[in-house]
Amino acid sequence: MVAKETFAVSGYFQSVAPVDSQTPVLPARPEPLALDPSKTAVIVVDLQNAYSSKEGYLDKAGFDVSTTGPVIANTLKVLSSARKAGMPVVFFQNGWDSEYKEAGGPGSPNWYKSNALKTMRKEPELMGTMLAKGTWDYDLVDELKPQPGDIVIPKTRYGGFYNTNLDSMLRSRGIRNLVFTGIATNVCVESTLRDGFFLEYFGVVLADATHQAGPPEIQQASLFNIETFFGWVSSVNEFCELFPS
Repeated sequence: MVAKETFAVSGYFQSVAPVDSQTPVLPARPEPLALDPSKTAVIVVDLQNAYSSKEGYLDKAGFDVSTTGPVIANTLKVLSSARKAGMPVVFFQNGWDSEYKEAGGPGSPNWYKSNALKTMRKEPELMGTMLAKGTWDYDLVDELKPQPGDIVIPKTRYGGFYNTNLDSMLRSRGIRNLVFTGIATNVCVESTLRDGFFLEYFGVVLADATHQAGPPEIQQASLFNIETFFGWVSSVNEFCELFPS
């Protein structure tokens, strides 16, 4: 007898996984998730020097970036598998124009809550170096330069759907499932996944290809939030075993 499984697929719960189903099923929490590669995209969130490198914005703002290396290495594995499976790859770059007009002035809550803007106000000599387009800080890390066919989308706020063409780009390609890697789990990754949830996308975070801004318990809190309320959580090994490169 075929063991019964429960997994989410195209908005429904299938109580029995069909024996002849060709749709790959990703082991995940709180339940396995069906991932048709033709309907799935990988979203790489803000793997820029600002968030991943010593002397980048997060480091200068007092956040620990000493353990971000594995996130980059694991994302490389994910991208190899995704490209082999024919999945679109989307890179996000977070930041603003060199004069920070896009960041918003005192009339914007971003002016008060952005740690980059607050750090530059405290240390004016850093003005123009943090998250400004055209700077090293804004650049994607060298290891993750986009390849032909990859999509790069700039964004000016935490969520990747806000004021971008992400939604229309995904819908025009028939994408329903979003696989997330990147930094920071509790800020831009979770914000983008939440917004995708509200737009009826199935979002799954590969936990060991993400990193938090803050102490380690913040990572666990964000993953709990995601798997309980907004999406699914899996791992790089599970994804790469399902879609071998």
